[in-house]
Amino acid sequence: MDPSERYCYNPVLRWNPEVEDYFIKAYGPHHFSRISKALTRPSCYSCIRVNTLNTTSDAVIEKLQGIIQNSGFQNGVDGINLNKTERNDSLNDSNIKVEAGKSEHGMNALKGSFENGTISKCQIPGLEYVVFVKGSGPHTIDYDYAPERPPKEVIVSRKCAEAVLRGAQVFVPGVMACSAHVEKGELVAVSVAVEQPVVDGGWATGITRGTVLQGLQTDPHYFERSGLYIGQGITMMSRAGIFRVLQGIAVDMNNRIFNLPSFHDVLEGEIFLQNLPSIVAAHALDPQKGERILDMCAAPGGKTTAIAILMRDEGEVVAVDRSHNKVQNIQKLAAEMGLKCIKTYKLDALKAVCRRNESNGMSAPCSDKINSCTNIQNSDSLRLHEEVSSATVEGLDADMTCKEKVSNEKGNDRTYISKADIRKNMRRMRNGPGRNQCLGSRVEPSKGFSPNSFDRVLLDAPCSALGLRPRLFAGEETVNSLRSHGKYQRRMFDQAVQLVRPSGVIVYSTCTINPGENEALVRYALDTYKYLSLATQNPRIGGPGLVGCCEFPDGYVEEWLRPGEEELVQRFDPSSPLDTIGFFIAKFSVGSKEV
Repeated sequence: MDPSERYCYNPVLRWNPEVEDYFIKAYGPHHFSRISKALTRPSCYSCIRVNTLNTTSDAVIEKLQGIIQNSGFQNGVDGINLNKTERNDSLNDSNIKVEAGKSEHGMNALKGSFENGTISKCQIPGLEYVVFVKGSGPHTIDYDYAPERPPKEVIVSRKCAEAVLRGAQVFVPGVMACSAHVEKGELVAVSVAVEQPVVDGGWATGITRGTVLQGLQTDPHYFERSGLYIGQGITMMSRAGIFRVLQGIAVDMNNRIFNLPSFHDVLEGEIFLQNLPSIVAAHALDPQKGERILDMCAAPGGKTTAIAILMRDEGEVVAVDRSHNKVQNIQKLAAEMGLKCIKTYKLDALKAVCRRNESNGMSAPCSDKINSCTNIQNSDSLRLHEEVSSATVEGLDADMTCKEKVSNEKGNDRTYISKADIRKNMRRMRNGPGRNQCLGSRVEPSKGFSPNSFDRVLLDAPCSALGLRPRLFAGEETVNSLRSHGKYQRRMFDQAVQLVRPSGVIVYSTCTINPGENEALVRYALDTYKYLSLATQNPRIGGPGLVGCCEFPDGYVEEWLRPGEEELVQRFDPSSPLDTIGFFIAKFSVGSKEV
């Protein structure tokens, strides 16, 4: 094998055959081929949303330029080339073809944003608070190959590689295999273990963590790594150390296929790294000061905070997610950005509407009773903690003292406390209050919200995520799983329709290229709820939606948009000159529900 063919980055995205046929019908073979190739590469730029409540775009640009000059980013350590990009950047191509006539103004403004150097302000009207930072790539890397002396290398997992392509380092958990006799400080080539078809019809990498590589064709999976080398780096620990410890940087990537900036712990509270279509989705919602807005699937909080900033932190943004930890992350981000109008709750979006017999008749979340019980329980726990702590200081047995105090309380207050509660309180005293009881980070549960209680609702729905970049494998999705995603999203949309008031707005978005989760949802919404209509979006820089339908081999017909509707949605194509992730946005105006 020619070393130049092996030691390069030229991945082929694998799909489930039925899914591939479906997408070919939707996009055509040549267009889908371009999409698949684009998905294997990161965007050529990073997009930063500026917190305009704390700073300005000009101030952020000045600070970033200073950071670059002082930290040596321009030398390739963190991947910014200040003067030149080696990638044929289509945004600077004077022959750009705009996907839709209505997006021409936004497209030209975006093109102009990249003509002012590596760090520049977005020129799209209304998005001046967005800053772009150029990257570069793909670069050609010399791995110093010789037939008798192949380079030492490290194989990383696919998810680790996707993060590295976006600018991350190689951390210990991501390493799958390593050459023998690798010591700290050695130069290694980094390649990727991507899932391959197996006998039972599934997919697997077949690499056991800790495998020793010899760099020869007799090595298992030698040929599978062809075209999957993502760069070079310096080992931060020996081979033995990599597979002995549980955390830390294993390889410091100093020569990457794609050089993209790293913004870890940079200007916290002033900037937020976010994909351009996600910023456009929050902007399309057009939130106004004083309104009450719901973000139904809010984690990790990027769109939530974007909405709050557009409202100038005046009003109420209710952010919900069913994961306790994710809700805490939203709280942390809101606090970091100094936003006061965001209220967070732990809630499954499929249960976002209060049941009639549980509603308190108010627009606030139906969780007052839960909160009251939680406060009482916390108060009892604190009192018990203080009493037992005092007994421990006096040298008494903590367990016996706890039981005595509980017995006394039982006699005085006629309240039974089980042995399980005693054990729980003992564990709490030994281990501390825990995340749920920590001051300032308690997550409140909610039983839902009253119908017609929000001015605007954003449903950035959980999806197949087939638009995220870079992506090195897509074979896990089947036609059935894609249909399941669509059914799940329709159920969430049903909740959103009930929660928004008449004359309100719903914005629906996904990060997938799957029409069944995008245009098919719009068709369902318009056919099911006659008082909904598609609304124009501002800014509009994405392309048109897909018109028509698709018939599957089992006879199922999936309907998409009808003529005239395609220009009212925004579809971000990863293979277009915008060079974004795959994304979809639809905006609905809500009419009178009395029909």
